[in-house]
Amino acid sequence: MQIDQSHLLVTGGSSGLGAACVRSLARQGARVTVADLASPREEVQKELGDRVLYVRTDVTSEADMQAAITAGEAAFGSLRGVVACAGVLHAERLLPREGVASLDAFRRAVDINLNGTFNTMRLAAEAISRSEPDTDGERGVMVMTSSVAAFEGQVGQAAYAASKGAVASLTLPLARELSQHGIRVVSIAPGIFDTPMMQAAPDKVRQSLIDQTLFPKRLGEPDDFASLVTHVFNNAMLNGCTLRLDGAVRMGPR
Repeated sequence: MQIDQSHLLVTGGSSGLGAACVRSLARQGARVTVADLASPREEVQKELGDRVLYVRTDVTSEADMQAAITAGEAAFGSLRGVVACAGVLHAERLLPREGVASLDAFRRAVDINLNGTFNTMRLAAEAISRSEPDTDGERGVMVMTSSVAAFEGQVGQAAYAASKGAVASLTLPLARELSQHGIRVVSIAPGIFDTPMMQAAPDKVRQSLIDQTLFPKRLGEPDDFASLVTHVFNNAMLNGCTLRLDGAVRMGPR
């Protein structure tokens, strides 16, 4: 799919992986709608200017998500792609020192990571299906964010692993259904990345995670994620799969 001049939507686009995608795609000529509760940093808005439209959005809200898509289409034309990066990290043991795990906290993680992603996909798919296909019959591309925790969830990651595992499981059914509309669906499962969520972790925890990564021996950079997103858009044979982006890390139980 051609990125230049295409209208793309990025949820969670004001920080972390999403912000890197916004910068990368806009620099390649895309017009990007940023759907997030927080606004992009001032320097990002100054650099990208009118190539980016920010719409305050709760991804779990149908009204908010539809409003973001509608505003983006009014500014940039038909929607051609989406990168769903909005999410939260939740860590809690099933049996902590006292009591049991919070059901409300579990529901919140699932609501944002899974339901928010599904809400984004269903509304974006409808919008993309109305766009004109290119010469290969492709109308657009949808990228979701899973996690290596979907496959190797650690102790205390029940909610996070369940929500991200469900995103991975969504990928093939959506790709199969949307193939008739010329829409590809791919998920990316990042490993340990240097995002605001990870920056809040203690140095000891960060180093432990780096030690579990085979090569390169570092945290992933958001630009690494954005680079793979670009490849997904450009490679028409990528469809219905979950791509690990993890430096060969295999998470231990703790």
